[in-house]
Amino acid sequence: MKKFIKETANYLISKGFDNPEIGIILGTGLSQFTNEMNIIKEVSYNHIPNFPTATVEFHKGKLIYGTICGKNVIVMQGRFHVYEGYTLQDVTYPVRIMAKLGVKTLLVSNAAGAVNLKFKKGDLMLIDDHINLQGSSPLAFKGVEKLGERFTDMSEPYDKVINQKFKSIAKAHNITLHEGVYASVVGPQLETRAEYRMLKIIGADAVGMSTVPEIIVANHLNMKAAAISVLTDECDPDHLEPVDIPEIIAMAGKAEPKMITLFKELIKEL
Repeated sequence: MKKFIKETANYLISKGFDNPEIGIILGTGLSQFTNEMNIIKEVSYNHIPNFPTATVEFHKGKLIYGTICGKNVIVMQGRFHVYEGYTLQDVTYPVRIMAKLGVKTLLVSNAAGAVNLKFKKGDLMLIDDHINLQGSSPLAFKGVEKLGERFTDMSEPYDKVINQKFKSIAKAHNITLHEGVYASVVGPQLETRAEYRMLKIIGADAVGMSTVPEIIVANHLNMKAAAISVLTDECDPDHLEPVDIPEIIAMAGKAEPKMITLFKELIKEL
């Protein structure tokens, strides 16, 4: 993997991806952040050596380099998921590339279902902790110790200083920002009533199909990491209705301006 990482990083450096400070992963329905950037270079995933290719129709599939609020940033416009048939090592490969290029801080967004029924669709949730229900780890492969500490500490996977800044920014801009635990499942099917009940019992406030592998690898590489969920639906097992994917995408888009404000204001302070 070290050889692949070097090859990919060298390609991106040759394309002008120069000294990025911050990496950003945009989740489902959350692609408008790039409109706030001064874009210097963008490359489709399928042109990048050793990169997976996004197969989900509402994920754009571009790696974008530019500036925002005076900082050099790399943005993944679309991410990879285990449910697309990728391994956890594939899913997290871009995080390793960001680190190789010099990124020290990773900001992640996702669309998630609200398991905590005090949270409403359209709200945002700052992830304080997570539960990995994807069945494995992105660090579970031979030779991982050559890339970082095998037994990566996860006592504080989400940077407390960044999270406190997010909370202060939300308060200043009158944005409702819950704080809670995110459970990551494989998907792509949505949860059953019994599964939602289980998630509530084990302490999850929201559920989705991403983010946790990326955060694990960020910690493995000693990156500061933070993540925000856009809550696109309410997962009430006693009143569960059939999933409406277009409505979920629309809800993510509706809530996105609040997330963009949080990310932009945070970047100013980093």
